[in-house]
Amino acid sequence: MFPEIKYLNLDSVWACDTLMDISAEGVQNQHGGESDRSFSVDAQFRLKLCQPLLSLCSSPPYKVLARLKDEEVRCRKYLHPSSYAKVIHECQQRMVADHLQFLHGECQNIIRQEKREDMANMYTLLRAVSSGLPHMIQELQVHIHNEGIRGTSNLSQENMPTLFVESVLEVHSKFVQLINTVLNGDQHFMSALDKVTHMCGSGSSQVIDRVVPLLRLSMQLAKYCDNLLKKSAKGMTENEVEDKLTSFITVFKYIDDKDIFQKFYARMLAKRLIHGLSLSMDSEEAMINKLKQACGYEFTSKLHRMYTDMSVSADLNNKFNNFIKTQETVVDLGISFQIYVLQAGAWPLTHVPSSTFAIPQELEKSVQMFELFYNQHFSGRKLTWLHYLCTGEVKMNYLSKPYVAMVTTYQMAVLLAFNNSQTVTYKELQDGTQMNEKELQKTVKSLLDVKMLNHDSEKVFDFVFAGPFLGDSFASNLTKFKITTSMQKDTPQEMEQTRSAVDEDRKMYLQAAIVRIMKARKVLRHNALIQEVINQSKARFNPSISMIKKCIEVLIDKQYIERSQTSADEYSYVA
Repeated sequence: MFPEIKYLNLDSVWACDTLMDISAEGVQNQHGGESDRSFSVDAQFRLKLCQPLLSLCSSPPYKVLARLKDEEVRCRKYLHPSSYAKVIHECQQRMVADHLQFLHGECQNIIRQEKREDMANMYTLLRAVSSGLPHMIQELQVHIHNEGIRGTSNLSQENMPTLFVESVLEVHSKFVQLINTVLNGDQHFMSALDKVTHMCGSGSSQVIDRVVPLLRLSMQLAKYCDNLLKKSAKGMTENEVEDKLTSFITVFKYIDDKDIFQKFYARMLAKRLIHGLSLSMDSEEAMINKLKQACGYEFTSKLHRMYTDMSVSADLNNKFNNFIKTQETVVDLGISFQIYVLQAGAWPLTHVPSSTFAIPQELEKSVQMFELFYNQHFSGRKLTWLHYLCTGEVKMNYLSKPYVAMVTTYQMAVLLAFNNSQTVTYKELQDGTQMNEKELQKTVKSLLDVKMLNHDSEKVFDFVFAGPFLGDSFASNLTKFKITTSMQKDTPQEMEQTRSAVDEDRKMYLQAAIVRIMKARKVLRHNALIQEVINQSKARFNPSISMIKKCIEVLIDKQYIERSQTSADEYSYVA
């Protein structure tokens, strides 16, 4: 049995009434030296009382907490309110503060084993003393980090973006729930969780070192969204996709390089929209709005314009069809023709493989009529045809069974060259299509790979249309199929182009930020300018000091700012 404090059997109400009659001076004397001696004796007693609780009990936090509650009840019952706070503080010091080393040691075991009841009791004990919680917060932060590594260490490369993001979300959700229910939603513990998650987003965590050694996290997150928003996201309804994208924003808020994510997301969005791969336009719009709420209008302005271009193009197609029907002479295009008119400044379409291309005769009339229609409705605008992104359907009529191939315009031009001859030389293909040699070789190779074309191995540049469709050795139940080209796949060149575009955008963003700051401040010292630029930029990315310095030098050369004549460490704005 543990020792109990023995009190006289007094009527507490009578005792309190008696104390109320004591003069103010008497109360002060009572709380003088005699009271201090009483607290000292009481402290020694409680120190002895606490030792067996810590050394013998299987759940020390619970036992100590129970003893503290008992003391609170006794203090409220037998002591004057002016003594209550002092006695409770003394109890906390003797039973908690004097044993922090032991309690902190218990923290590690309790947190690692996630003993929720013991964690709640430990939290209640430690928050009562000033230096109690920091160690527990640190232990939880380490535990969350280890759980993150454990959850993402064995992911397969095949579906890395989805598995990685969902693993991080699972760990984050788990500890948000734990902190809210066990640790009273304490913001110090929430901050520890935020810090660990932010380490993942900034690439400064072992989670990133082990799981994403080759690709930046921003690109992985963009790929995760791409997988959800494609038609190939099988087995999920639009509502389920919506829930996953909402959860994704939780992770997205923690990444530093949001501009890298924006570049990769825009490139993937362009492919989904142009090639008709989106799950639904509503889902695309909902995701853009989520990003807008997280990062602001500027971050998503180009994404909004891309989305708007698709609906505007649908309206243009209807107007064009009406334009064809209202011509004085009957116009027969001979094909089903649909166009997308895209704003040059909004779409990430910088790669133009072939500057020259001769449109097949079968398409010429449609192109000419649309240009006539567009110029009549929009004066002063210039249309640039992106043939390398155009696609069409070619019906194979020479076989016993009809097949339809979905091909690019380049592939279509090569195939249509075989309409009048079963054998076409490489030189004839070059002259007929006007494609550059590199692009023509890639196009012909894509058709050879699927056996739509055969070639004589002795005559490398003679391409012979395959006798049976798809070749003798190929069999398929599909009557309609698509030939994928390198344009529709992620290539290392595209990745490098995206990274280069990010660097260029960052330089322009930093230069604009420096000019804004200097225009407002007129004169500013070097370190103060760098700090203000970092503060303005951190919502999009964390700029390096060296990049900021280079941008300052560029602006000095452009005469936007100049070094002060009185101090080399000071800049002045040039009006």
